[in-house]
Amino acid sequence: MASSPPPLPSPRLLDQVRERARYLHYSLRTEKAYLYWARFFVRWHGLKHPRDMGAAEVQAFLSMLATQRRVSSSTHNQALSALLFLYREVLGIDLPWLQDLQRPAYRRRIPTVLTREEVAALLAAMSGEMALVARLLYGTGMRLMEALRLRVKDVDFDRHAIVIREAKGSKDRVVMLPRALEAPLRSQLELARMQWNLDRRQSRGGVEVPFSLERKYPNVGRTWGWFWVFPAPSLSTDPATGGTRSPLDALAASAGTSA
Repeated sequence: MASSPPPLPSPRLLDQVRERARYLHYSLRTEKAYLYWARFFVRWHGLKHPRDMGAAEVQAFLSMLATQRRVSSSTHNQALSALLFLYREVLGIDLPWLQDLQRPAYRRRIPTVLTREEVAALLAAMSGEMALVARLLYGTGMRLMEALRLRVKDVDFDRHAIVIREAKGSKDRVVMLPRALEAPLRSQLELARMQWNLDRRQSRGGVEVPFSLERKYPNVGRTWGWFWVFPAPSLSTDPATGGTRSPLDALAASAGTSA
């Protein structure tokens, strides 16, 4: 028999959503998405608490998204998943009818694929870190956030490999490092090393590390191996702790995340 999750100490609903998402080790982007939909759901129903609502209110909300907002099937599914999480994981309410709601079907689309000449022209039009990130995506098959979250320790020049941590499905994998990217990537690491040295001289807080490693190794976030390959030049506020850290590159902010 599965054990029940620990009780939530916070009295506010959105704080409870945040606490449960972090207890289940959901990503920050998923946490933000679920907070958004929970807030939207409550406000759309005139600030009624979800405990006081049921099938009619949930179905009306999802119908509004499909008919009035005309959201995509992926957005509709995300909203439904957020409501499932809200009722099942946060409020501890089992609503079988919610599980049986019909999800909109995905429509298969033919992807637009650039030719080699078009890719070369696109990469030639880029410069700096953006160009290197784009070449990494094209040459290794990495996803955008996988490249932006790359750590120094996970780049292996001897084996010409890159270890991707916490990829989709929380799985690690290895991709080959193209030899054409070795020199520019080494140059990028030299720039990152300068930023890391500046952080050390100014006694700045280290970078974010997963799974509370700092409790066991207090200085691990300040080591060179854990530093970002693409760091930002300024500090940012850690959304989990409220402290200041050396963030990953500002490109990540445009991708809808923070470090």
